[in-house]
Amino acid sequence: MDILVRDAMVRDVAYVSLPGTRDKVLKVLNERHVSGVPVVKNCTVVGMVTRTDLLRNPEEDQIAMLMTRNPYVVHPEDRLVDAAKLFVEKRVRRLPVVEDERLVGIISVADLVKVIASLNIDETIDKYFERNVVVVWAEMPLPVVGAIMEYAGVQACPVIDTDLQLVGIITDRDLIAKSVVEESLEKADADTAPEMDEWSWESQKEAISRYYQVSKITLKNVKVKEAMVQAITALRSSRVSECARTMSQKRIDQMPVVNAHRKLIGMLNDHNLLLPFISAYER
Repeated sequence: MDILVRDAMVRDVAYVSLPGTRDKVLKVLNERHVSGVPVVKNCTVVGMVTRTDLLRNPEEDQIAMLMTRNPYVVHPEDRLVDAAKLFVEKRVRRLPVVEDERLVGIISVADLVKVIASLNIDETIDKYFERNVVVVWAEMPLPVVGAIMEYAGVQACPVIDTDLQLVGIITDRDLIAKSVVEESLEKADADTAPEMDEWSWESQKEAISRYYQVSKITLKNVKVKEAMVQAITALRSSRVSECARTMSQKRIDQMPVVNAHRKLIGMLNDHNLLLPFISAYER
């Protein structure tokens, strides 16, 4: 019997509305402990906005400019395995659930991981975890790490010390926790009116200059070791559902994979766990 989206989706949906500002998004993300929310206008889903969007656009304040427009959506009666395929193919983390054009829920990769944890998939993660990993040094300044994560397009990096030992992990959630919103005044000059000559413009320039306030998200200038969290690791012989249970219980979406000597050999992301789930339902 197929598991449907309605069997795993969250019905109490955290969302933001247009028009709105970044401060509203930050408030909802922090209060609801989520990493992204649908954007609604006149009861219709028009976008998605995430922590990554905030970090990639530090000087943008308006939700309409931050969000990803026309997001992929699913219906409550869709098969969960089809939602899993959409997550993998489009590399998204959450899908609004829409019925009669109205937002009725949301399904995330984390919700699928909960299902996978209950299925007892006994296959090992060996062929699913990623071998190519972006690693950062514990003494790096946090703004540098934020830039590395943005350029690499990753939401988490293992952290190593001077002895090349795994000492933690840094995620986009940790970056937001160590960020500040800085306010500043910017000056903009009005355009020269066509009927004004150069001399009259120069004499009145200061009088018609205007100031406006801008804000941007800035990462604190601390070392990454002050922002990282302890890494919960897996072995290449760890089982799929075993890792899913750990991710679900610890509310994490990635696990560094280590060998018997705790040397880092890769990274297991929650997206990786969707592959054996899809395979199991396609047999």
